[in-house]
Parts: sequence; structure tokens; C-alpha cells
Amino acid sequence: MLTTLLVWALIGLIAGFIAEMVTKGNQSWVTNIVVGILGAILGGWLSTLLTGRGVEGLDPVSLLIAAVGAIILVFLVRAMAPGRSSL
Repeated sequence: MLTTLLVWALIGLIAGFIAEMVTKGNQSWVTNIVVGILGAILGGWLSTLLTGRGVEGLDPVSLLIAAVGAIILVFLVRAMAPGRSSL
């Protein structure tokens, strides 16, 4: 259980950091983790629908899926709250 939470936090941190770099954001590491975890959920759901493979662990494909999901999430939040989002 603890290992799973740590892996999700690590995936979230990496995916959130990648999303921050791509979208030219300026978030804290805590925000990066949250955005990354939510992005991994979103990306995993979309990837499972499209390819049958989601986020399955700490591997390059899962990190890519999580990062793409985090980037989509940041763009969605910015589109729904233009000028108000700190993401």
C-alpha cells in the first residue's frame, strides 16, 4: 500500500514537472504532484480507451501517458478559467 502511494507520488511529480515545462507554468512541487496524479488518471483513462493500455507502473510508457494527461489537464483548467488559473 505504502509502496503504491509512493510510486503514484513519484509518477505525479515527474508528470507534473513535464507538464509544467511544456505549458510554461510555475507551480510548486506539491501542485506538480497533484496535477501529475490527476493527469495520470486522465491520461490512463484516455489511453485505455484508445489503445487498451493505461498507466501500469513506473515505466517510460506510463510516464509518457501520465505527462500527456497532465498537459491536457493544465490546458483544460486554463481554458475553463482564463486569467484565474495559476496552473
